[in-house]
Amino acid sequence: MRAENFTSETGFILLGLTSHHKQQILLFVVFLTIYLLTILGNLLIIILVRIDAQLHTPMYFFLSHLSGLEIVYVTSTLPQTLAHLLAGNGVLSSTRCMLQGGSALSMGSTECLLLGVMAYDRYLAICNPLRYASAMDRKHQHLLATSCWIIGCLFSMVNVVCIFRHPFCGPNSINHFICELHFVLKLACGDINRTKAILKGLSAFIVLVPLSAILCSYSCILYSICQMQSAAGWQKAFSTCSSHLIVVSLFYGTIISIYILPQSSSFPDRDKKIAVLYLVVTPLLNPIIYTLRNKEVHKALGKVLKRSRIQEKPQTFVSC
Repeated sequence: MRAENFTSETGFILLGLTSHHKQQILLFVVFLTIYLLTILGNLLIIILVRIDAQLHTPMYFFLSHLSGLEIVYVTSTLPQTLAHLLAGNGVLSSTRCMLQGGSALSMGSTECLLLGVMAYDRYLAICNPLRYASAMDRKHQHLLATSCWIIGCLFSMVNVVCIFRHPFCGPNSINHFICELHFVLKLACGDINRTKAILKGLSAFIVLVPLSAILCSYSCILYSICQMQSAAGWQKAFSTCSSHLIVVSLFYGTIISIYILPQSSSFPDRDKKIAVLYLVVTPLLNPIIYTLRNKEVHKALGKVLKRSRIQEKPQTFVSC
C-alpha cells in the first residue's frame, strides 16, 4: 500500500509524562504551581532591575533579559502541556507543533548564548575591572543581548526548515509532553541522516561554544579569586559567581545529555524526564538562585516593600 501522510491530516499525538488520570491531575497541579511561581519570580526580577538605580549595571541588565526569556520559554510550552494534562490527551496540528517546537528551541538556544555572555561579564568585572566600564558600556550590553536573541531565533528557524521539509507519513505519536523538534525529526519519512548530522553539528556549536567561553571565564575568575588577599573581596566574588555556576551546570548538563550525547533505546522515557529539568525546573530555579544570596537584590526588594507600606498608611489631616 502507498504510505499516506497521516501527520498532515491528524497532526501529532503527544504521549505526555503519564497516561494515568490521577497522575495527570497531580502533574497539572504541580506544573500550574511551577508556572505561576516562575512567572512571578522572573517578573519580580525584571521590575526590581527596572525601578532600582543600584541595579542598573551590566550584570543585572543581562539577568533581566534572562528573566524575560524564561517567561517566554515557559509560556511557549507549559500552558499547552497543562491543557493536555487536563484533557487527558495531547493532539497538536503540524502548524502548532512547529510553532511550539520552534519557539521553545529559540528560547533555549538564546539562553545558552546569554549564559555565556553573563560569564564573560563576570570575567571582565573580576579579572579586568579597569576595562570593565568601557567594555560593558550601554552600547555593548545591548549589542551582546540582541545578538543572543537573533542567533537563537536563526538557529531555531534553520531547525524548523530542515525538519519540516521532510514528509511525515508513518506513526505520529511523540513520546514527549511538548512538541520538541529533536523528537519530531524521528517521525520523518525518507533519509534523515543528513538532516540529523547538520542539526547535531549546529546543536554542538550553539551549546559547546558558549559552554567553552563559560569554562574559560570561570577558570580565569577562579585563578583571580585565589590571588585575592582580601577575604571580603573573595567572598563577594565567590557569591556572585556561584549562583551562575549552579544555573549553568543544571541547564547545560541536561541539554548536553539530550542534544549532544548519543541516545539510548533501553530507556525510552529518559529524555522526556530529563526535559522536565530544563523546560520546567530551571526557569523556576533561576530567580531563586540568583536572588537567594544576592544582597543587592534583597536591598532593592526591601526598598520596594518599604515604599509600598508607606503608601498604604492612611494620611492624617489636622483640622484648624
